[in-house]
Amino acid sequence: MTRIVYGISGEGSGHSSRAREIMTHLQGRGHEVKAVSYDRGYRNLERDFDVFETEGLHIASAQNQVSVVKTFTDNLSRLSNGVRKLRELKKEVFKDFAPEVVITDFEPMTAYLANHYGLPLVSLDNQHRMRYMQYPRPRKLEKDAVVAETVIRALVPRPDVSLVTTFYFGETTNERTFLFPPILQNDVLDFTPKDGEHILIYFTADFSSFLEQLRHFEREFFVVYGTNREGQDGNVVYQRPSRERFLRDLGTAKAVIATAGFTLMTESLKLQKPYLALPMRGQFEQELNALLLEEMGCGKNGREPSAETVGDFLYHLPDYRERLETLPTWDNTAIHAKLDALLADDARELRAFSRA
Repeated sequence: MTRIVYGISGEGSGHSSRAREIMTHLQGRGHEVKAVSYDRGYRNLERDFDVFETEGLHIASAQNQVSVVKTFTDNLSRLSNGVRKLRELKKEVFKDFAPEVVITDFEPMTAYLANHYGLPLVSLDNQHRMRYMQYPRPRKLEKDAVVAETVIRALVPRPDVSLVTTFYFGETTNERTFLFPPILQNDVLDFTPKDGEHILIYFTADFSSFLEQLRHFEREFFVVYGTNREGQDGNVVYQRPSRERFLRDLGTAKAVIATAGFTLMTESLKLQKPYLALPMRGQFEQELNALLLEEMGCGKNGREPSAETVGDFLYHLPDYRERLETLPTWDNTAIHAKLDALLADDARELRAFSRA
């Protein structure tokens, strides 16, 4: 049994969704796990796990574009609370709980404290693709790629081992990085998809300018999530958040149009749904996801969202479906096995990486 601190980014639901699956596995193996998260991550996990609520970074956006000013001011206003939470985190989690290993899913406080206390650190996320995996890099995104890598290095300075989840498998740049298929929840793994008549739309922030363009496609039927609206407006149905209903609508959609977030994109690929990715401007990871999706032939990079973009995507749906049928089957067994190996015999393998 190993005492593990598991830091989880609270931005969106993807990190906590992945952590739920991994922590369930770890506890099933007899390890003692104390999670650290904030915002949506904390709310998603607090009922089922031992979670310390910390303060975290927040990204503000509007019309599918990051607002640098609002992001800066929002985070600045939380600075004093963050200092207090750091003190509490050091005492309650790192001194009283006394972890032997730290895992971080892009949560910086736990990563820094692992280094501070000399504890073995495992990064388990999809962000480290941009740091430790080779991928196609267009010249127009080169500067953004360098910035993204710098930010990742600043948030998680020195992981001893990086377990990277990805739907695109490039060459790794070191021997401490291991690539795995995306971690999926059991409800997705167990779902039998079929093709219906509707197109699923999902946005995490206001993007009303794009939704107006759907009116041009009178023959299509759209089901929209993420707008906090409910009801029908012509050929568009707005739905309130519901995991069960959302998964049903996703698994029976004929296609998906959404921002280029990693979790929904990988769930859609698993369920063989062609995907029109609308990357949020200012978020390089979303730009990369959309680029790699199109590189694989499983959907379209809608970096310039317009009615013409949607029309071209719909025209090529048969091509995307044909490519999706050739993808390998994904499950969580490989990353479970790697974690078990790293933690076996008092984390001997992980400590060997840590000392190297």
